[in-house]
Order: sequence, then structure tokens, then C-alpha cells
Amino acid sequence: MIVTLIVICEVGFWVLLAAGLAVRYLLRMPRTGLALLLCEPLLEVVLLAVAAMDLKNGAEPDIRHGLAAVYIGFTVGLGHHTVKWVDAWAAHRFAGGPPPVKPPKYGMARAVHEWKTAGRWILAATVAVALLQAVIWYAGDGAVESMRPWQLRMVWVMGINVLIAAGYTVFPKKAPRIPAEPPEQRTPVKS
Repeated sequence: MIVTLIVICEVGFWVLLAAGLAVRYLLRMPRTGLALLLCEPLLEVVLLAVAAMDLKNGAEPDIRHGLAAVYIGFTVGLGHHTVKWVDAWAAHRFAGGPPPVKPPKYGMARAVHEWKTAGRWILAATVAVALLQAVIWYAGDGAVESMRPWQLRMVWVMGINVLIAAGYTVFPKKAPRIPAEPPEQRTPVKS
């Protein structure tokens, strides 16, 4: 039941996002569209409540509960940014707004962008680890065996994102050199 609910929440996220943007930009009802977009966090609250009730009713904590915690964490860490970007795209496409800002490609501006991205992933992983720990505390020692691997995966997610951001900081990507004038085309001299 939990896995089905996770799939329903993911589909619901995209359906609410599409409906909110359609109402906001195509039907020109920005407040109603915003209200639909603000309903998205309710999906995660429902998922959290169902997972907690499942554990309270005696279910053994397993991969499903770990997946629910990770899903909620990633929605908390990455959902707002995703909605914001898609909203900017829809405003550009359907309401004549400016195009979404593209991330910088080079130098320290790119490194700052990568650190912000890493921060979102770290937030997602931290929320997931905290929820997994809550499952362990709530369900007792029996949950440790099934939740610890999920927590370790989240630590890996944090580490990988820090390494990527640090790589852009230590080895910033340089803009390609553009020659001042195009090279002259020389024709081979026939002898």
C-alpha cells in the first residue's frame, strides 16, 4: 500500500503542477492556480500520515517505509525549486514572461550555482535521514536493520553533491577563448 501511495503522490505532484499552471496561465486565474500549486505539500503530509499509521498498526518497518521517508525528503529539498522553475517556464511560454534563468556555465558563478544545488540535495537527504531516524525511534530496534541502509545512501547523496560542488570550486570551468578575428582562409599555393 505504501509503494502505491508513493506512486500516487508522484503522479499527483505532476498532475497538480500541470493543473495549477494551466489554471494560472491558460485560464488566467492566477490565485486559483497558486492555490492548486500550494496543495502539493498536502500529498507528502498524507504519505507521512499513512506511513506512520502503517507502523502504528504493527507493520514491520521495511524498504517501503524507507522509500516513503526518502521521497518526502526529496520533495522537501527539491520540490520548491522544481515548481519555481516550471512556473517560470510556463510564465514565459504562456504569459509572455521572461525566459527562465539558465545556470551559469563558467567560473565562480558556476561554482556558486553548484553549491546551491548541493544545498538543495543536502536538505533533501537530511530530511530523509531525520525521517528515517524517526521511524527507528518510533518502531524500535527492529527498524534499525531496514532503515540504516537508507540513511547511508543519503549520506552518499550528500557526499557526492559536495564533491561535485567542490570540483567546480577547485577546478572552475573556463569559458572558451574566442579569437579576436576569424583566421584568414589561406588557399594552398600550387607549385
